[in-house]
Amino acid sequence: MRVLIVPDPSTPVVGVAVHVDVGFRSEPEGRTGFAHLFEHLMFQGSESLEKLAHFRHVQGSGGVFNGSTHQDYTDYFQVLPAAALERALFLEADRLRAPKLTVENLRNQVDVVKEEIRLNVLNRPYGGFPWILLPPVLYDTFPNAHNGYGDFSELEQASLGDAAAFFDTYYSPANAQITVAGYLDVDDTLRLVEKHFGDIPARPAPARPSFGEPLPTGERRRSVPDAHAPLPALAVGYRLPDPATDLDGYLGHALLGSVLGDGEAARLQRRLVHTDGLVTDISANAGLMGPLDARDPDTFTITAVYPTAVDPDRVLTAVDEELDKLASDGPSPDELARQVARWSAGLHQENDRVMYRMLGLGVRELLYGRAEISTELPARLASVTPEQVRAAAAALRSSGRGVLLVEPKTQEAA
Repeated sequence: MRVLIVPDPSTPVVGVAVHVDVGFRSEPEGRTGFAHLFEHLMFQGSESLEKLAHFRHVQGSGGVFNGSTHQDYTDYFQVLPAAALERALFLEADRLRAPKLTVENLRNQVDVVKEEIRLNVLNRPYGGFPWILLPPVLYDTFPNAHNGYGDFSELEQASLGDAAAFFDTYYSPANAQITVAGYLDVDDTLRLVEKHFGDIPARPAPARPSFGEPLPTGERRRSVPDAHAPLPALAVGYRLPDPATDLDGYLGHALLGSVLGDGEAARLQRRLVHTDGLVTDISANAGLMGPLDARDPDTFTITAVYPTAVDPDRVLTAVDEELDKLASDGPSPDELARQVARWSAGLHQENDRVMYRMLGLGVRELLYGRAEISTELPARLASVTPEQVRAAAAALRSSGRGVLLVEPKTQEAA
């Protein structure tokens, strides 16, 4: 198991995170949503602690905790007063060693996940937009295109044997990384990690396949109905450079997203919202679940909500024209500097909190083998040139893309 320790004597708290190298893209065909379901099962007690005991121990120490499932990883984390460090390490090691996998827990959590899907996707306007709905337009393979949040019919077929096999395959120490950050002594922390994690039975990490697939050629388009959406929406998806091998190219695309969509002075905001009045909201971002949050392939997205009377092709044409301008001339130095300042200020604000700093360092170590990317980002963003942003815009205009159209649909009377 990899261990990352980040001392910070200026804060009175500690954070402990376990990142497991399994996410939506690793789950087997026929078990859509299983990684998400298993995240829930990991909170249902262990062989030594009954259900809810983990919660009581953390909250009783004055701490907070959570977990989440992403494209390429699942994380479990907590932040507590510094004196509770050993308690946090014990709790995380305890469930990694032997979670309580029972039929009762499985069936209960299938129902919980189904209710979460109803709340966040099926019964919400623009539910799953764009991170669930766009990938099957842009990608062809099951790992990249399927709905990792969960499919009711496949979740209901999950068995206890599936859960046990998933745990044995993916939840080995060799496939996990622990990150400890905050007010701590490095040597003492390493000793405590060895004390609590050292006796977990060793298993080899599973072979991680490549999820790469050929770039799309041309434009792919799909429409989906949404009975809850008050207005139509669209999402445009393009492939991003691989941050593991071309971080500068990736950051050029990330800043392109800022130049296009961040703030009232951004190009798509000025053009489509304030000047042409084609959309009510527009954004552009690197990463389906945020920047530097996945291995290759990942997606650059442009999303917009627009009035019913507007033809979506007018929106797409305006987006293409703004990309063409940037592909030709790039942003001005002042325009780029303004967006770098916005993003860098946001990074510093986010990293001021132990939880977010710990999670950012942990995930970049897991995904790319370089936790230091998180601390280097402000300087690396500042070194991105207008030419790199110009090249990113040109790359989008020369590549294929996926276009998702969300169309409001009046619900039929009961």
